[in-house]
Amino acid sequence: MNENFHIDMNEYLPLRDVVFNTLRNAILKGELKPGERLMEIQLAQRLGVSRTPVREAIRKLELEGLVLMIPRKGAEVAQITIRDLEDVLEVRCALEELAVKDACDHITDEQLIELKKAANDFKRSLDGSDIIDCVKADMHFHEIIYDATNNRRLLQILSNLREQMYRYRMEYLKDRSMHKNLLEEHDAIRRALKKHDKEKAGNAIHTHIENQKESIINSLREKE
Repeated sequence: MNENFHIDMNEYLPLRDVVFNTLRNAILKGELKPGERLMEIQLAQRLGVSRTPVREAIRKLELEGLVLMIPRKGAEVAQITIRDLEDVLEVRCALEELAVKDACDHITDEQLIELKKAANDFKRSLDGSDIIDCVKADMHFHEIIYDATNNRRLLQILSNLREQMYRYRMEYLKDRSMHKNLLEEHDAIRRALKKHDKEKAGNAIHTHIENQKESIINSLREKE
């Protein structure tokens, strides 16, 4: 088991959430590798906690698709597969096209200003070396659009999907050759929203997600 990751205590979070965040980040950063067994006793000892928060964290990671429960073997870090990617992005594309078109009807001037700031923050994050910061900045850009829909049910569904998308966002943002395209795509989405142009906004988000899918599939095939 990789010994590089460590628990980052946060006095404001319950222990189970601290353990979950620690294991989640270790998987996303590749410190816990795809296919690696997650042994409750070893993880508890490594993190200096009891087995209970570790068990709860593993269950939550399974819901996110980051961990698989294998009969007679237990938990292991899930592989990133093309099939899972295509399934998740197919749903994301449909939902985000709906969201961006809905946002065209409801987005406020204040939200457009916030969206421009988020686009600039994302651009700055790409200049750094912390991929998790890039992922968070990318998510924030899209979440402003979600909020602008004023559709609470859609927000809830997209929030659930966001967790499953996290790992794929990591893979995509590792490819620095795609950063210029990403910035241009964000700008196209923002400009369409500013004009309240549903057709252009829908096309821009569709292109954005399809390019992401193609890039990650190519990356996965290179690793095979």
